[in-house]
Formats: sequence, C-alpha cells, structure tokens
Amino acid sequence: MSINFVQIRFDRPDDDYCPSATLQPYLEAVRRTLEAAMCLEQFSSQVVERHNKPEVEVCTSKELLLTPVVVSRNKQERVLIEPSVNSVRVSIAVKQADDIEKILCHKFTRFMCQRADNFIILRRKPIVGYDISFLITAAHTEMMYKHKLVDFLIHFMQEIDKEINDMKLALNARARVSAEEFLKRFN
Repeated sequence: MSINFVQIRFDRPDDDYCPSATLQPYLEAVRRTLEAAMCLEQFSSQVVERHNKPEVEVCTSKELLLTPVVVSRNKQERVLIEPSVNSVRVSIAVKQADDIEKILCHKFTRFMCQRADNFIILRRKPIVGYDISFLITAAHTEMMYKHKLVDFLIHFMQEIDKEINDMKLALNARARVSAEEFLKRFN
C-alpha cells in the first residue's frame, strides 16, 4: 500500500510570516481531497453475505481500498484521508507546541471520543499517531449532504486550534490569579 503526501509550503521571510496565510491553502487542499474521496456507494462484503461493513475499517479486500493521502501543513499538523469504495476514514493531528497544549488536546479529544455516540461520524479511538478520527460511510452520505460533511470537518479543524488556545489562555489566567492569591499570604 502506498501513501500519497501533500505538503503545503510557503517560502517567505520570517518577518512576513503569518499563520493564517498558510492555513487557507492547507484547508483548501483538505477540502478538495475530501470532496474527491466522498464519492461513496453501498458495497456489500465480498466475504460475508448480506454484510455491509466499512472496508477502510475491516480491510478484507485490498482491491476495494484506495490510496491513502496525507495532507500536511507542517510536521505536527496533518490530515490522513483513507478512502475506500464504501467509506472514508479521516484522521487529524492537531498542532501541539508545548506540554500544556498536548495535555489540553488529549483531554479535549478524549472528552469528544467519549461522546462519539452523539457525533455520528466520530470514531471512539483515533488512529495511532493522530489525535482524532472520523469515519464516514456511504450510509452517512445518503443521510446527510456530502458538502455539509466536508464543511463540518473543515470547520472542526479551524475551531479545534482556537478552542485549545482559548483553554490555554484561561488556564494561564487562572494560574496567575491562584499564584497571586497564594503569594499575598506571605506579604
């Protein structure tokens, strides 16, 4: 099995660097890849009669699996898109600059995965090396609009970074207030 890599790179001087300038092309590459991968159809199992399992999960027939694609913004931020004839697995690695962000990301994704029943397309356990995974089957694309599923995934990718940054700011503010109150007792 081969994996295609898509690396979004911009050669800019450091003084002109703007993170949002590289975010849009990255999200656009993910959007286009997801739109291409979402061409799903119902496909019964070739091994067990009357079973319709997501081929990307069970991997019973190699000819039904398509080439996985990794869209990468940098070493930490990347998306693995694994398409098959009847399902797509999307795994997202979130940017984690320091230990606090790693802990917050782990807690946030664990919180989401524990409530995977409420999020129809969310997997309970992410793929190794990624923080969160989604599984979209042909049944999901029949129940929901494909473009809305893609919009949701792109919006999720935008918002998870904001959420983790907001939690980090709130944590730092709370730690500062706690430290000030603690040190007041010694004055």
